[in-house]
Amino acid sequence: QVQLVESGGGLVQPGGSLRLSCAASGSIFTIANMGWYRQAPGNERDMVASITRFGSTNYADSVKGRFTISRDNAKNMVYLQMNRLKPEDTAVYVCNVRALTTGTDWADYWGQGTQVTVSS
Repeated sequence: QVQLVESGGGLVQPGGSLRLSCAASGSIFTIANMGWYRQAPGNERDMVASITRFGSTNYADSVKGRFTISRDNAKNMVYLQMNRLKPEDTAVYVCNVRALTTGTDWADYWGQGTQVTVSS
């Protein structure tokens, strides 16, 4: 099993910045893709950004140029630097990893989420 713990959420004014972190732990053999999703009340969970093990990134159109995803393979961590935040970025941000653990096949794992609120 893989446990994911997110941190870094909070309340920020429009135009501000936050950095989210997600730490993966457990019986991990290797991690392929890592990513961030978000879900606002009444909305579906949407992909925000993802990154492959080799550093290739993908972003939702709504965050391109403002958010940057990165990872540290040695520490099994993924980060999301969010700049120029807008009220519409308000949501619960959830970490996702696709991992191979000892004794099991590839699977997707999800964190509990961290709240990001952008408001003046």
